Amino acid sequence: MKIIDLSIPLGIGTPAWPTYEPLQVKYFKRLAPNGANGQLLTHSNHLGTHLDGEIHFHTPGKDIASLTMDFLAHDAAIVDLSDVVADYDVYTSKMIDERVEVREGDILIIHTGYHHFGWDQPTANEIRYMVMHPGPDREFAEWAKAKKLRWIGVDCGSADHPMNTILKTWMPRQTKQAEYVFKKKFGKSLDEFFTDDKYQLMHLEMFPEGIIHAECIGGDLDLLLNRRVQVGFFPWRFVDGEASIGRCVAFVEDDEYEALMAKKAQMPKTKHGDATNPAHVESLNKISKDNLS
Repeated sequence: MKIIDLSIPLGIGTPAWPTYEPLQVKYFKRLAPNGANGQLLTHSNHLGTHLDGEIHFHTPGKDIASLTMDFLAHDAAIVDLSDVVADYDVYTSKMIDERVEVREGDILIIHTGYHHFGWDQPTANEIRYMVMHPGPDREFAEWAKAKKLRWIGVDCGSADHPMNTILKTWMPRQTKQAEYVFKKKFGKSLDEFFTDDKYQLMHLEMFPEGIIHAECIGGDLDLLLNRRVQVGFFPWRFVDGEASIGRCVAFVEDDEYEALMAKKAQMPKTKHGDATNPAHVESLNKISKDNLS
């Protein structure tokens, strides 16, 4: 058994979710004269690849330490939606079912393609990564509940549509663009589509049901699209933690790992060595241009 890393690099340049505390690092001792290097870190939990726990939005929910290893690591479906959604789009359960088999009790990892706009990528675009990515409506949430999904992972800033969060107020230029897209594609304004009863539904409606999510998935995700594979997320054993930075990985057999590494060797790389597929960016750009035309 071999491991494929699905986590993004974490450093002082990694953007936290807007307004959350970024990573700050300083040395509090050095080899001379202390005989060892030591660092002090300050950061929020919503930074880099991280898992939102129930108590992030649900007061009587579980903390991170209460999540069992059987819950965190399980069979998963990984779906690529970068050929069908782009800036401000809404994805549906039908799009997922058309591309991969999702079974009851699965982990679901959604590749929107927006990890290609992450801070370490050659096509980095922080605003697009955090504010313009696609997201779901309540139809998807109800489908996820019916499937009794363990947890959901997304390769962008939030499991919610950005225009169904406070970002709609904070980012007026992008909200104006999204308003145009929604009226064009759905015949509704943002306020008509994402009514108040839907606000941040992937957090507020799903966490009480025990369906949480990981955000900012990435790494070598492009190697494992539209297929089933075992996936695990490993946060800290964080008592009273409302969320946790962690490592997301996929487990593959040795012979498949060699084939995947051979495939990776032929692909472009990020500055930290992860495989990246420019075709996903081309597709996203084309769809986005059509959305805004």
